[in-house]
Formats: sequence, C-alpha cells, structure tokens
Amino acid sequence: MTIQQAQTTVDNWIKTVGVRYFSELTNLGILMEEVGELSRLMVRTYGEQSFKESDKGKDIADEMADVLWVLICLANQTNVDLTAALQKNFEKKNIRDADRHKNNEKLGGGTIE
Repeated sequence: MTIQQAQTTVDNWIKTVGVRYFSELTNLGILMEEVGELSRLMVRTYGEQSFKESDKGKDIADEMADVLWVLICLANQTNVDLTAALQKNFEKKNIRDADRHKNNEKLGGGTIE
C-alpha cells in the first residue's frame, strides 16, 4: 500500500465506518496519546523499565500503526499530501545533512579529508 492509498483508505473508512473525523485538535490529542502508548511499550521492550500487567498483549507494530493512522487522519483533514511532503522532506534532509552525520564523531564519523 502506498502512502496515497493509505490516505484514501483511511478517508473512506472514516466517512463510512467512523461517521466523520474528530476535530483536528481532538486528533492531535489522540496522536499524543498514541505516541505515549508506543513510547511506553518501547521503553519496556528496549529500556530498563519492567513490564506491568497492563502491558501484556500490546504489540509495537500495532502501536506504530495507531500513530500512523491518526497522523494520516490529520493529514487528510489539513489537506496534506503525505507522499509529496515526505519527498520534500527527503530533499531538505539530503541538502542540509549531506555530510552532517558522516562528520559526527558521536556516530563514529570524522572529518572528511
């Protein structure tokens, strides 16, 4: 599925099963909530915190999909073409960061001679 297909599929689902979009501000709050749920699971899976009973049955992939779903909703609501936005973002990063990470000693790089 392409990003554009995902945007169309989410839009169709919202307009049929979901009835209508929540407001943009409500969806922003939901996005923050979903990112928090993903963060909690990542911290327990890869960090030092131990799992709680309430964490059982949670799946990182599902939590990431929840984040993506709400982000797509916000893109649809604000008329953002995520494919075009991502392509433009790659262009920005390729110009701005062309040598930045290669030269970052913290990443094992050094000055290019």
